[in-house]
Amino acid sequence: MTTISLDTRTSRSAALVCAAAMTALAVAMGVGRFAFTPLFPLMVRDGLLDSGAGAWLAAANYLGYLLGALVAGRIRLRANALLALGLVATVLITAAVGWTGSVPAWALLRFLAGVASAWTLVATSAWGLGWLAALGRGGMAGVLFSGVGLGIAAAGLYCLLPAGPAPASPGMWVGLAALAALASVLPLAVSRRLPQPPAVAATVPAAVASAVPARTGGLVACYILFGFGYILPATYLPALARQLVDDPQVFGLAWPLFGGAGAISTLFVSWRLARVNRLALWAVCHLVMAAGVLLPIVWASLAGIAVAALLVGGTFMVITMVAMQEARARAESRATQVLGQMTAGFAAGQLAGPLANAAIARFTAGEAGALHLALGLSAAGLLGSAYYLWREFRSSVSIN
Repeated sequence: MTTISLDTRTSRSAALVCAAAMTALAVAMGVGRFAFTPLFPLMVRDGLLDSGAGAWLAAANYLGYLLGALVAGRIRLRANALLALGLVATVLITAAVGWTGSVPAWALLRFLAGVASAWTLVATSAWGLGWLAALGRGGMAGVLFSGVGLGIAAAGLYCLLPAGPAPASPGMWVGLAALAALASVLPLAVSRRLPQPPAVAATVPAAVASAVPARTGGLVACYILFGFGYILPATYLPALARQLVDDPQVFGLAWPLFGGAGAISTLFVSWRLARVNRLALWAVCHLVMAAGVLLPIVWASLAGIAVAALLVGGTFMVITMVAMQEARARAESRATQVLGQMTAGFAAGQLAGPLANAAIARFTAGEAGALHLALGLSAAGLLGSAYYLWREFRSSVSIN
């Protein structure tokens, strides 16, 4: 009876931690990082922004994320306190976008939102994964990380609901902040009730560990190219759809598809494909993502953009999971250092994406042509990194 009671209590605690961490990631990433993506075409429609200004606002957010990732580990706060700080800041900053009306102010706010979302991601990962390990439920990590995709999908659906002939995007920013505040109640309450997870020795499943030398430089480079590769479609898919049909109820569907695919793929890989070689899965995901990046160029239709959203959205969180796992397995005692390099490299890659698009636009006749060239460059990086990862996978097979 005691064993059953303890097992039940452990399962309930693990479910509570997953729900809280998943919600925190949904707020931090779905709102703090990526709410601008579905709202950007509506702001353009309202005459508040153009594509050039949008690229700079996106870059400001990615720069903030890079800085936030670099300094998160140096902040002398417990993980649950940093989680709370990040959530509160995300809500206030999101509301402030709707209360202001100038591009410089928006750039500053999007920068601060990037910092806050990085802090929340780092803190939530440390807190949530720590508790799952302590509770013996490490296999539920996929449930935790599915919050990113769920947040993206929820933000996209929110932008669809009030959409009409003349959507009021400033009010939608404030409304989104109110929803984020409501969602934040659960992670704030749970992280206060379960503050610091007990220390547990980290373990790496032998079935998925790579048998190649502990080289990590190539992994960091591939992760940088991943950040550069996914960020343009992640930023501009709704805008591409808007070029084809000027109906928010139609072009806004691209973003919920992207987020939903991210959430489902994370759960599927976590539960069904846990013993597949990480390098092979990572390489295949880069190939699939490259196809999704190129698709809007060769198939300029709503169907093409929908399929692209599924291909890119269905791989970006899977890549994040397997890349971090592979880097940790190789790094051993240098895990913190290498994972910091991975996070900073990813942030630098995604920062370079919109900047490259803006730079190319200065030398091309139209915005669409510039975006197509930038997408082609992104796909090339993904294909090159997929080749490297596949070679690493073959090396591990030959060693075994």
